[in-house]
Amino acid sequence: MAHLRSTVWGPAEFVGLPPWRLAAEGLVAGCVAAGVIVGVTIGGAWYGIPGLADGEGGLVCAAALALYLRVMRAGRALIAIVALLGVCLALQAPQAAVGLVLAERGRVGSVVVTSVEAELGAVPGRYLCSVADGDGVPLKVRIWRGCGRATRPGDALAVVYDVKGRVPPRGVEAGASQAGHLRDLVCWVGTLVAACLVAVVRSYRLSAAVSRCPDRRASSAGP
Repeated sequence: MAHLRSTVWGPAEFVGLPPWRLAAEGLVAGCVAAGVIVGVTIGGAWYGIPGLADGEGGLVCAAALALYLRVMRAGRALIAIVALLGVCLALQAPQAAVGLVLAERGRVGSVVVTSVEAELGAVPGRYLCSVADGDGVPLKVRIWRGCGRATRPGDALAVVYDVKGRVPPRGVEAGASQAGHLRDLVCWVGTLVAACLVAVVRSYRLSAAVSRCPDRRASSAGP
């Protein structure tokens, strides 16, 4: 049972407070991984790199973090938890990145609704509007912000669009704050950093620490 517990949750062979070096290493690893996952996604959206803007770069970073914990011989359950949190963060980051880009260099314009339909799926009660610009060219994306049950074809909707065309436009929602696009990521980032910290700290093995320290008695003994 002790071996199974060590394999699943990590050995944590220390008494009292964890070693400060491992605590600092786990904190740095979690912060760097979370920062890279969010940063590459924002950079991909800002510069129009699809592979990064869609979260694929963040998934690679999450896999690299899991590999690092595997090299550290952390508990398998904690590695799985950290990997899952990294994937969730990588999948949440694209929407926040698009919102941040639109907040920085977006412009508000008007589009015409061509059709309205209720969304079928995870968000009941949401409506999707197919829209066209002032020249009658249909937009490739459908708008749900500002689109409701009372919306009819021919109505005008306000959308915010990227002046460089690198991210899709969004509907303008009344009362929406432009300063809180990354707010939803704070919880994911904090949880990922905390899980990484625990995984690294619990990977501590007393036998490995002892093997790195020379036997003073043996060194002091004569030939």
